[in-house]
Parts: sequence; structure tokens; C-alpha cells
Amino acid sequence: MTPPLLDEEDPLSSRSLVVPQSDDDDDVDDDEDLFSHAAHVLATEAAALASITALYRTSSTAKKNLKSAVETILHSQQSRGKLIVSGVGKSAYIAQKLVATCKSMGVATSFMHACEAAHGDLGDIRDNDTILFISHSGKTPELLNLLPHIPTSTPILAMSSQTSRSACPLIQARKPDLGILLPAPIPVSEEASFGVSAPTTSTTVALAVSDMLALTVAERLHRGRGGCKREMFRRNHPGGAIGMSQREVKVVKKAEVKVEMLELPSPSISAEDDR
Repeated sequence: MTPPLLDEEDPLSSRSLVVPQSDDDDDVDDDEDLFSHAAHVLATEAAALASITALYRTSSTAKKNLKSAVETILHSQQSRGKLIVSGVGKSAYIAQKLVATCKSMGVATSFMHACEAAHGDLGDIRDNDTILFISHSGKTPELLNLLPHIPTSTPILAMSSQTSRSACPLIQARKPDLGILLPAPIPVSEEASFGVSAPTTSTTVALAVSDMLALTVAERLHRGRGGCKREMFRRNHPGGAIGMSQREVKVVKKAEVKVEMLELPSPSISAEDDR
């Protein structure tokens, strides 16, 4: 028997022609969006790092500024001064990471939060110190407010998005040898890249420039003292997995020497068993 033809005007027959979309298809689309966005973030930050690398490799101004910054910090270190690093918000965390890295390699450094500085921490500034401000905008109000209270003889370094010292409010009023710019620009704004201006690409670049500065200063500092930054780091970092790996290296070098290790008693053993 021949089946009846479907009536195109019949709503029931029309519905029977629609193929429902499965939930699995929705999940796949959501996953693709997730991975695409995640890869975009990584690619954007990688591009920013490539851009800042090119800047310090090719720009004579950036090279000159880096050399001046390193020499200024070295002069402070050799004159029993220190590097004071300051910032606000996410930049303050970058500043603290820079301080920790410098300390581990024997570079005298301290962190000064800009807000606390105005409430007494300015007393940390001594003769022969150098100050480094980290601020992507280069015009953070909390940092600008400190300028009148910092000795005019104290060198100020500014790590900011500007590529010209005359465009950076933090140092534009100081003499060239006392106001040095460490450019840390990003090629595309975070708002344009991600739809939100949260510090992301800018802090990635600032962290990279901070590492560049810390390692370069340490290299020059200890080379001038007849040592090396690796030896200083090893001495200053005996703890954690890094410290353990360094101790293992020493054991390998002394592999020919027999060392007997005494097994310590378990903490659960009572003192009554001690004889």
C-alpha cells in the first residue's frame, strides 16, 4: 500500500522533517570556543613578548636606557645602597617578584608599596639608593604623589609603556641621568585584545623586563667581584626543590667519598625508649 504524501501545510508533518540538534553538538561548540579563546590569550601574550624582545634588540634608545639603568643600580650596590622597587595593584606584585629575584642573587633590594610609602615607608630611602617605579600607564597617582618627597639626588627608574622619557610623567621632570625609562609597551591594548582592560599582557611584559633587568644586574655585579650569579643563587637558596637539586649536584661530585647516613628515630617513638 502506498504511504500517503506529507501535507506541507500540516504543522505535524513539518515538525517531523526537523532534525533536532543534540546536546553533544552544543558541548563541542562550547569547547571549541573555550580552546579558541585560551589560545588567543597565549598567542597575544607571546606576540607581546616577541615585540618587547625586538625593541631591546633593535632600538638604540632602549639599549641606551637599559645600560644606564644597569649602571645606576650597580653604582648603588657598590656604594652600599640598594634598589627600592615600588608599585600599586598588579604592578606591585611584579615589583615584589623582581625584589625576590634580585635578593636570591645577592642584589640588595627592597619593596616599597606606594600607598604605605606615604605613611612612613619613605624612611626606607637612604643615600646612594636607586628607586624603580613599575607602572604601565607611567602616571599612577600614588606614585606621582611620592615624587615631591623623594630626594632630588635619588635616581628614579620607571618601567612603563612609554618609549620616550619625556612622555613618562614619573621621570619627565628629572635630569636625564636621574630619570631613566625602561620601556615596557604592549603592541595591542588589553581592552582591544580581550575586551577588558585587566592587567594581563602588560604584566607579562613587565615581568619579562624585570627578569631581564635582575639577571643583567646580577651578571655584571658578581662578575666585577670575581664571582658569578650562579654561586650566589646557590648560597642564598638552600631550601625547597631548588635547594635539594643543588645539594644533589654536590653529592654527585663527591661520589667517590663514602658517607654513612644515620637513620633518625621516628617522631612517634616515646622518650621512654631513649637509652
